[in-house]
Amino acid sequence: MSFETILTKEYVETYRSQWPNKTIIDYLKEWAEKQPDQVAIIDKKSRYTYGEVTKLVDRVALGLLALGLKKGDVISFQLPNWNEFVILHFAVTRIGAISNPLIPIYRDREIGYMVNLAESKMIVIPDEFRGFRYPEMIRRLLPQWPSMKHIYVVGDHVPEGMKPFSLLIDEPWEERMDPSILDDIPIDPNELTEIIFTSGTTGKPKGVMHTHNTVTYSSLLWVDHLRLTPQDVVFMASTFAHQTGFLYGVRLPFLYGGTAVYQDIWNPKEFVELIEKERITFTTAATPFLQDTIQVKGLERYDLSSFRYFVTIGAPIPRALVKQASQKLPCRILAGWGQTENGLVTLTMPDDTEEKLTSTDGKPFPGMEVKVVDSEGKDLPVGVEGDLLCRGPGMFVGYLKELEKTRQEFHGDWFMTGDRAIMDEDGYIRITGRSKDIIIRGGENIPVAYVENVLHEHPDILIAQLVAMPDPRLQEKACAFIRMKDGKSPITLTEMRKFLEGKGVAKQYWPEHIEIVDEFPRTPSGKIQKFRLREMIREKMGVKTGE
Repeated sequence: MSFETILTKEYVETYRSQWPNKTIIDYLKEWAEKQPDQVAIIDKKSRYTYGEVTKLVDRVALGLLALGLKKGDVISFQLPNWNEFVILHFAVTRIGAISNPLIPIYRDREIGYMVNLAESKMIVIPDEFRGFRYPEMIRRLLPQWPSMKHIYVVGDHVPEGMKPFSLLIDEPWEERMDPSILDDIPIDPNELTEIIFTSGTTGKPKGVMHTHNTVTYSSLLWVDHLRLTPQDVVFMASTFAHQTGFLYGVRLPFLYGGTAVYQDIWNPKEFVELIEKERITFTTAATPFLQDTIQVKGLERYDLSSFRYFVTIGAPIPRALVKQASQKLPCRILAGWGQTENGLVTLTMPDDTEEKLTSTDGKPFPGMEVKVVDSEGKDLPVGVEGDLLCRGPGMFVGYLKELEKTRQEFHGDWFMTGDRAIMDEDGYIRITGRSKDIIIRGGENIPVAYVENVLHEHPDILIAQLVAMPDPRLQEKACAFIRMKDGKSPITLTEMRKFLEGKGVAKQYWPEHIEIVDEFPRTPSGKIQKFRLREMIREKMGVKTGE
């Protein structure tokens, strides 16, 4: 299958010299030859060396070919942070197909739309995770997916009509097929390797398309910045279907030849135990993960001497938290900013002052550029807030089946990020807000318009508006301002959550507070003033503007 992108010949020539022009399989092979016995990936069920990963990747890749899957096909997988995810992604890459990672907590509404838009030929799911039976959901959605050919299940409970993933990973396909056919599949590093969905400002999520070069470039930047070597061990608890987990948990360790330790459900105490046991040296996660870590009881009794870096992204780092963490952890804390469309773009330096760490989101990695402009696209001086634009070799190559929408998001060759920012005299940026209507809950985007649209389907609700309300741990939560239809009783939070669950909306998108109103503040033209709603909830919570 071929998808339209913005990757023109001119675009390729601009960044050719900066791109690695390699695939993740090239790196896997290189490290497997150098250190076949080094442990590569560890989850709660298994651990594999580089040599074992390489063998399993080729085995699964041959199995995919035996199913009739081929280069350019999209393969979706809604798996937790398990080793099977890594092996499957690499196997998909090995045959030139496109990986479509899906967040495990997504349900019917999101999964149904995403898989259909991607025209996936295959989906791999768990039999059960966190009490949810995935095969039952897939059975409900199958009539919506005309392109779907294969459903594979990781686990022991595989319903009729679906197949166990063990048929791919345990069967010796290399004995039935000539493994050399894998090397005959031509893969251009500028071809698509990933379609990952991000929350947007409209009712439909956007499929962000990346090539081998763009995702590898974004990950390679970390190797020099953190001075990573094969002795470094990364920990990842952020879901692999977020770009953070995908780039820096699944792919990054194979670029520097290190080891990855995975956690499928965030547990700070277990994380601390794993630092001691596996000699973890760094992690990246949303700011609440850092808060949880320093609150682990008996933290001082663990040997954390190996731990060098905690990279926080997705929400500001309060100065008090930095001070507490610095006293309790031996690592350096770094702060950064990025998006699904461009990876991690800015990051503070290991030797930056506390002032830079707590008041900025870092400066651009080499090769990546940012600038702050006014409403007409003109550069703004230092210290003046404006719209944040970005460009560089790590940029995505388009939104799936939305080529014109993609072009509208660019000002020349600069991507309009939708964030507001201020740049200081050293080139560091500070994110000050968002021009796009998104709430960020502990680093997780909540697509406001999408949830509002679902709430408007409730028979008793006349108007629903979501805004961010402050939260000491997650930074922001979703507050729903609701106006009921005349004569209808006010909806309760429990009733709202039950309604959203019935509509298949992922739990992390559910509002966590309700305000019932008779009228909304509006502009003279009749538009609802969301900034006033934000002020109203802050005032009710006793939070002053600017805090």
